[in-house]
Amino acid sequence: MPRAIMCVLDSFGIGAADDADKFGDVGSDTLGHIADACAEGKGDKEGLRSGPLSLPNMDRLGLGAAARASTGKDIKGLDFSGTPESHWGFAAEVSNGKDTPSGHWEIAGVPVTFDWGYFPDEDPSFPAELIEKIIEVGELPGVLCLTHGSGTVVIEEFGEEHVKTGKPIIYTSADSVLQIAAHEESFGLERLLDLCVKCRTLVDEYNIGRVIARPFEGSAEAGFERTSNRRDYSVLPPAPTVLDRLEDAGRQVIAVGKISDIYAAQGITKLLKGAGNDQLFDRTLEAMDLAKDGDLVFSNFVDFDMLYGHRRDVPGYAAALEHFDKRLPEMIEKMNDGDLLILTADHGCDPTWKGTDHTREHVPVLALVKGEKGSNIGKRPTFADMGESVAKHLGISAGENGNSFL
Repeated sequence: MPRAIMCVLDSFGIGAADDADKFGDVGSDTLGHIADACAEGKGDKEGLRSGPLSLPNMDRLGLGAAARASTGKDIKGLDFSGTPESHWGFAAEVSNGKDTPSGHWEIAGVPVTFDWGYFPDEDPSFPAELIEKIIEVGELPGVLCLTHGSGTVVIEEFGEEHVKTGKPIIYTSADSVLQIAAHEESFGLERLLDLCVKCRTLVDEYNIGRVIARPFEGSAEAGFERTSNRRDYSVLPPAPTVLDRLEDAGRQVIAVGKISDIYAAQGITKLLKGAGNDQLFDRTLEAMDLAKDGDLVFSNFVDFDMLYGHRRDVPGYAAALEHFDKRLPEMIEKMNDGDLLILTADHGCDPTWKGTDHTREHVPVLALVKGEKGSNIGKRPTFADMGESVAKHLGISAGENGNSFL
């Protein structure tokens, strides 16, 4: 029996979705706009990269073809003209919201049909009674920030005061999140994680998707820097996912990166952590060594979103894509005949778009079955088709949402 490897290139959208008008994202296009910028020299950065976007390995799998099918436009730098080697196409999201849990849960066969709760873009963003409870359960001297903000910016602004006072930095974003930043040494990593666990319960009544621990280190003099010990505390998916069905069938589900956090560890049998896309790639290769017949390796490459999309960093995003593309043959080489590799995304985060939020976009679906010819799978009406394709490939029961394209 073959194995399956699913890689989510976090935020790698390929063109505005049909319902992008509901999200203020008409015209967004993460891949297309990065390619345009690189072709115009706006993706050049000394010591990092220069020239047109170059993704030859993903292009051979069908990335350029999928993007053209999504947008009706050619993608500058993606000029592969042969027959794509994977089952290629693109998928539209049916879930409410354009955040991480919605996209990932739908990929695994459970679209989000309810509305998440959000904290408003006001000052303060949080209800006074919630903050009072957080201070009480955390035995805190107080809290800082309490508004929408970028993690690196709020740490730079409030980091010194946090270290001096012991007050954690609490902030949010356009996503359904409560984020808490604290210094690993002066506040304590375990204390921060414990506080986030307690806050997870407190925000349930507000229907908040995630509480995120954002530990950092350093000093005001030398500069603060976030560490790799981030943790996401998500609510449980509202129904069993393909991960649960695989676990019930006695299969391994090996999660790499923040995948386990996104599913609240449900349906995960083994976890491999990593800091940064390169280390996450290494952990994925390790997971493939651990995977036996019928198992799933499920990886999230978070840097595309966290470091480059939200920070609107075109050169950084382009360089990260090119580096992933250069390493992709390592993953393909490690596949056995019959193994399935799916490259996709959970939403967009166009680094040329206004603001710092995610963008409502189609995502690529590049499904390589080693040893088989590729095919055009067209537009998939839900991300859940990917989960159902994994289920069919691994020989387990079908779920309630989506249809296999294999």
